[in-house]
Order: sequence, then structure tokens, then C-alpha cells
Amino acid sequence: MSDKQTLISPELALPGRSEALTIDEQHFVNGSYLKAPLESHQQQLLLGMGCFWGAERLFWQIDGVMSTSVGYAGGFTPNPTYEEVCSGMTGHAEVVRVVFDQRIITLETLLRHFWERHDPTQGMRQGNDLGTQYRSVIFAEDQLQLELAQQSKAEYQTLLGNRGITTEIAIVKDYYYAESYHQQYLAKNPNGYCGLGGTGVCFPPEA
Repeated sequence: MSDKQTLISPELALPGRSEALTIDEQHFVNGSYLKAPLESHQQQLLLGMGCFWGAERLFWQIDGVMSTSVGYAGGFTPNPTYEEVCSGMTGHAEVVRVVFDQRIITLETLLRHFWERHDPTQGMRQGNDLGTQYRSVIFAEDQLQLELAQQSKAEYQTLLGNRGITTEIAIVKDYYYAESYHQQYLAKNPNGYCGLGGTGVCFPPEA
């Protein structure tokens, strides 16, 4: 059994399943289709900042973000369930898939929101939420995104001083949609739990 604070190894991870979970594909807030292919002016980014409910709400409210969904990434178990991810036996983090129009908003601006709205120094937790699924992550889709994420991390680390950032940054292609009841959860349940916080340290205003 996993202690939930240590990442599971691939050989001990749950086997998962070959078929993806069936979900409602229409975004509850803006009507976009969660599985629509990206258009030429769009990019996607996977961000983990603790419980994915509040993180998703943060991003669907930002101008230039065309669609959001929540799911699991960065682990070993294909098509996991929420219960499996919560067990610590999949290696996945809870993430938000952010689809954005790069003509309207830059990746750098999205990353500023990411750094400022959670505490990226907490390791395998976020606030009172404990476990590897709540770790801070940026999962890029290509080398350019990876480099920009690493650059933004270095900039934010300078602002934080001696509080070391633990955010995992990597290129990760596999993304598994979470169950429908998790999608746009805080729009469906306005009084639901939101664990978003922050360090209180912000970037200088953008020029």
C-alpha cells in the first residue's frame, strides 16, 4: 500500500483499464466541447495545484481560455478512477487541462496565475489536502512550453527567496478525463470546497 506521500513506482501502480471513462463532453459553463481538437491558434497546458475543483474555476474565468476540464496525469495507471487516484496507487496528479487562444493570452500570463494562486513549495500536499495527487505540476506538451515553464519557475523562485519550489515540470502527453461530476464542479456546486490559496508573493505587473 502507498503512504500517499511518496510517489508509487511503475511496477507497483494499479493496472487501470484500456477504455476511457465516459464523460459529458459539453462544458457546463461556456458550452465548449471538452474533447474538441485544438485549432491552429490554440494550445493546451496541464496544471496541477492541489484539488482540481478550484483550480479549474480559476482558469475558466480568464479571458483567452477557451475551455477547461479536469483529469489525471503524470502517473502510470491508464484511465484511472477518482478512487484509484485518491489511493496513491496510480502516481497521477489532479490537473486542469487549459485550452487557450494564444492570440489573446500568452502562456507566460497563464503561468503567472498558476504560481500566484497556490503554494508551489509544499511537496506532496496543498494546504490540508495530503497526498501525491495534490502535488504542484506543470505538464507541457512540447519543448518550447517546457522551457517557458522552467523560466517562469526560476523567476518565481527568485521572488520567493529561500522557500524552495517543489513543482514538477515535464512534458506529459497522457491525460485522462476525470468523471463527469468533477467537471466544472464549482459551477454545479457553488458552495463546494475550494482549496486554492497562495504564498502572497506576486509577480511585478506585466508591461
